Amino acid sequence: MTMQENTPESTPEVQNQSSDGGGGKRSGLITGLLAIGVLLFKFVKPLLVGIKFLKFGALFKTGATMIVCMWAYANLWGWQFAVAFVLLIFFHEMGHVYALKQYGIRSTVPFFIPFVGAFVALKEMPKNAEIEAWVGIAGPLVGTGAATLCWSYGLYTGQRFWFAVAYSGFFINLLNLLPVRPLDGGRTVAAISPKLWILGVIGLVLLLFRSFNPILLVILFFGLQSLYQLWKKRHEDSNVYYAVPLKAKIQLSCCYFGLLLFLAYGMSQTQVHV
Repeated sequence: MTMQENTPESTPEVQNQSSDGGGGKRSGLITGLLAIGVLLFKFVKPLLVGIKFLKFGALFKTGATMIVCMWAYANLWGWQFAVAFVLLIFFHEMGHVYALKQYGIRSTVPFFIPFVGAFVALKEMPKNAEIEAWVGIAGPLVGTGAATLCWSYGLYTGQRFWFAVAYSGFFINLLNLLPVRPLDGGRTVAAISPKLWILGVIGLVLLLFRSFNPILLVILFFGLQSLYQLWKKRHEDSNVYYAVPLKAKIQLSCCYFGLLLFLAYGMSQTQVHV
């Protein structure tokens, strides 16, 4: 009888301790992810500053293509997810826009294409591979920051929707970091060593064998073309374009490979909640 009376009183104490411990860990993780997300966002101050450079006509063009994409994705995934997904891509593209403006490189506004993504076309080439690399990685940095903030909010609310959004954001940014042109990863690793494009081509071939996708096939075509041009001009002075200072190579390497690891970790952690 004594045991029955004590059990109801002691059990809640154990549960509260366990709950508090779990809550403390989750709060710490949320705080850490928020800090990472904000840092990645601030790396290039993309959104508000980037929008400032877009005139009304440009904003209309970008907004119109975004709405078309949202409509297309909504037919598959529903409006909520479609809007969140397109906005994640928008953050990514605004990272490029801001970096391009910082370096004074003329470009088009972001254009969105359903089931393909979005792009910013350059009207002139960067002066060297280092500048091209920073412009290339600016998009994934900001896109990863946006996805990380979604992950944090998912942990805070426990809603599966935000984990799904974060997972999608991590995936598209990781895919963009494949070391092959014309992807952002190909532009980034060119400053480290253009020979890394070989790894990107191999990775694309493996992806195509696993799941055929015509978009990946197009990327593979351009990747092979870039490799051929590099081999063709291997003895020419034009390779000065890829002569990047060692300090910049180290910085870009830390940024690129660190981002790859974080994106892979983010995908693994958000996938279990989807």
